[in-house]
Formats: sequence, C-alpha cells, structure tokens
Amino acid sequence: MRHFILPLFLLVLASCATEEPWMLGFEKPEGQPILAPDASYVFDCPMQGREVHWQQADVFNPGAVVRNDTVFLLFRAEDNPDARLGERTSRIGLAWSTDGLHFSRYPQPVLYPEPGPMSQWDYPGGVEDPRVVELEDGTYLMLYTSWNRDVARLSSATSPDLRHWTKHGPVFETAHHGAFLDHWSKSGSVVTELKDGRLIAKKIDGKYYMYWGELFVNVAVSEDGRDWTPLLDENGELLKPFLPTPEDFDSHLTEPGPPALYTENGILLLYNGKNLSGEGAGTQTPEGSYCGGQALFSGEDPTRLLGRLETPFICPSLPHEVSGQYQAGTTFIEGLVFYKNQWFLYYGTADSMVGVAVRPAD
Repeated sequence: MRHFILPLFLLVLASCATEEPWMLGFEKPEGQPILAPDASYVFDCPMQGREVHWQQADVFNPGAVVRNDTVFLLFRAEDNPDARLGERTSRIGLAWSTDGLHFSRYPQPVLYPEPGPMSQWDYPGGVEDPRVVELEDGTYLMLYTSWNRDVARLSSATSPDLRHWTKHGPVFETAHHGAFLDHWSKSGSVVTELKDGRLIAKKIDGKYYMYWGELFVNVAVSEDGRDWTPLLDENGELLKPFLPTPEDFDSHLTEPGPPALYTENGILLLYNGKNLSGEGAGTQTPEGSYCGGQALFSGEDPTRLLGRLETPFICPSLPHEVSGQYQAGTTFIEGLVFYKNQWFLYYGTADSMVGVAVRPAD
C-alpha cells in the first residue's frame, strides 16, 4: 500500500476564496495526535462484572461542542488491543480543553453498554462514533452508533451537562412502521447554525434535518432530535441525494462527518470519502483511504445537492494517520466547533488516535 506523506504544516486549502465561497480550509498544527490510547484508565464494566482498561486499545472518532467557553470532546475508546477490528467493545469518554489543542480527560466513560433494554442494541460491540449538537433549549443531543455485532443502528441520547446522558434507543425505531429499525445506519450529521459563537441545531420549516448513512448520504427529519424519519423517494426507497463518485477519492462511500453548517450559501456538509481498492478506485488518494470532502446543499431544500469539492480538503499525511488499526489511512472527521474566533475540526486517525485541524475565522 502506498501512502502520500505531506509536510507537517499541511495547508489543506490555501485560499477558499479562490475556489468556492462556501468552502472551509484547514491546516494541521504541531503537537499531533492530541489524544492517544492510555491503559491507565480503568472502568468497572457493569456488563462484564469486572474492571476493564477502557482506553487501552484505541481512542478516536470524536464529536465536539463548546460549553462555558471550553471545548469538550466526546471520543470513542476501545478496550482490548488483542481483539480484531470490529470485535472490541467501544465506550464514549469525555475530555475538555481551554485552548482547543490540549485536553484533559474525565476518568470514567460517560456513555457505555449497561444492563437494561438498550443492551440489545449496544452490546457487546458498544457505543461508537458520537456526533454532538446543542439544541435551542441548551440540551445536548448525541447521535451515535449502537453496535451489537449484528446490525449497526444510529441511536440518540440527550444530556443537560455532557456528563449524564439518557439513551433513547435507535432513531428509526418507529418511523415508517419500523421498516428501518434493522437497516444498517450510522453517522448522523444534524444541520446547525452558528449563533453567538456556538453551533445550535437549526429547524427548517419546523423540523430538524440530518444527513446520515455510510455508503451514501441519506436525509431524515425530526421534531425533537431523538426520533427521526428517513426521507424516501417516489419508489419508497431511501432518498440518496449524494452518492460516491466513480474513480475519485470518494469512489467507495460518502459518509457524513461533523454537524452540517447552515450558511448564507447553503448547507455545508463536511463528509468522509473512502476510496475503493482495485477496480473503480481514484488515483489522487491511496486505495482504501479515508479523506475529508465538502458538499453544499440548498438551504431551502436540504435534499438538493448544489455542488461538491472535487479535491479532498484533508487526507492522511502524518505517520499516525497512516498506521494503526486501519493502516490504509484515515482522517475521519466528526467534530467541528467555532472557538476563540477559529474553526477546530477533530478527527480520528487510522481508527487509533485523535487529531485536529484549525482554520482562523475570515
């Protein structure tokens, strides 16, 4: 497998103004990664009835939010370094920072499998890949993957303080008479709007909108953020407004990243594009690698795609981004905040660690 190693100070898009006015460009600062596995953190697992080193194997794929002038990361941690990919148990931890770059961690996970009705969805695989947004009333909404090692299901939880969470189960449990409860679902990117320095979930025509999916981008709507209804086409199939591009960096899949941004130009979706391996793969990125892309949807009709950035804006380039659990390389983007007049983009690296890219405000 060949990798494209770029300089440490990677200016991903030198000048957005010279490309498209809706694009965001970032650069990777020094001091990477910003979070790595740490076997010193111990948790008394209520499912296994024993202590586990819950951050021993991997720490990656974080959601992010600003609260009380502090950046909080909700990160995915895996416990067993000897287990194969997909066979570890994931829990979600919480870390905080006053500069967006250096983080301290709370010792215990804030979301994890536990006895009760939700364990049918999230055990033994755990809870994965959180995206977090703030609702208008100050409640925090987390969309995450429940993984029982059978079907991945997009699920929701809410919290008043980021530490104490209430699970609400799979988000499609009742929609369309339960038709999509057992449908493989991941990666919920809720449309947000920047208000007073914070990203707040935005209602359009009285409903929240969410881009979701793994192989391609789907759309769903909700009144409360907890339960969602997938939008369908005229044939009763999932609406697919954004598909992979053959022979390009996102030829295998287009998977939503952090919460989408409602702007004057439209809704900006930062997404994770995976390149195919073998036939149909693009040549501008390594086969099988994950890079970050950008797509623009209509603000009046969030299902209508307006444009797509033809070149990925962030790719694996640093040593820890092309080695680890997923060695084809990933910069898997999930967390985005506006903090101290800068944009901070947080991402998982090779399914093993956490990185950050920064863009000063215009």
